[in-house]
Amino acid sequence: MSKSLFDLTGKLALVTGATHGLGMAMAEGLGNAGAKLVITGHSSQEKLDGAVAQLREKGYDAHGYLFNVTNEDEVNEMVPVIEQEQGSIDVLVNNAGIIRRVPLLEMELSEWNKVLETNLTGVMVMSRPVVRRMIERGAGKIINICSMMSELGRDSVSAYAASKGGLKMLTQNMATEWARHNIQVNGIGPGYFATSQTAPIRVDGHPFNDFIIGRTPAGRWGNPEDLQGAAVFLSSDASNFVNGQVVYVDGGILATIGKPSNE
Repeated sequence: MSKSLFDLTGKLALVTGATHGLGMAMAEGLGNAGAKLVITGHSSQEKLDGAVAQLREKGYDAHGYLFNVTNEDEVNEMVPVIEQEQGSIDVLVNNAGIIRRVPLLEMELSEWNKVLETNLTGVMVMSRPVVRRMIERGAGKIINICSMMSELGRDSVSAYAASKGGLKMLTQNMATEWARHNIQVNGIGPGYFATSQTAPIRVDGHPFNDFIIGRTPAGRWGNPEDLQGAAVFLSSDASNFVNGQVVYVDGGILATIGKPSNE
């Protein structure tokens, strides 16, 4: 198979919520494949500038824009600005998301709404102005960052699971509506990954660390770089007839019921 199928040279990839963690790792993977990068954030200009500087230090052509993907007015204003300043958006990675670990009976409605607004509605808000321009050009790639919670429940994350389950179905419906325009819409479902957020529990003897390693057939946490191959594949010509799918990068968790306790 030709390497050119995975070459993103000349493409512009926009990754939302990519100032750190898995979003940053996927941006790096797309940059390694040749893409020009636009990353977004909304917490602070300082954090965004730091992430852009980090990417540029590694040799990537990277640019940052500060706005909130849940604010339709901001998104509709910024997408044309990005395309005017950086070029047409060929790849959109909807990565921005939040989680609130609160039992359902104790969760405030405002917190529930915030999670769904960010993880689900924000994807719709961000995608529409980008896809309108992709339709005009007759090509485009959308990658929605789903989760194993798109398939499984877990204690105390009902809002997150509802949003990610909804995102799986939104991905399929986006593909249904936009495939006729040569736009591929797919998802990536990460498993449990070694990030700064999980560092405190990724220690020998911690019950959750032992659970994840025992529950994962690969026997380890994922490294952020493990997401890069899937991101490049779904952004490239190699996936031109792949649509409405969620690629789970989870070390095999969803493939098995798990080990018996006496094994």
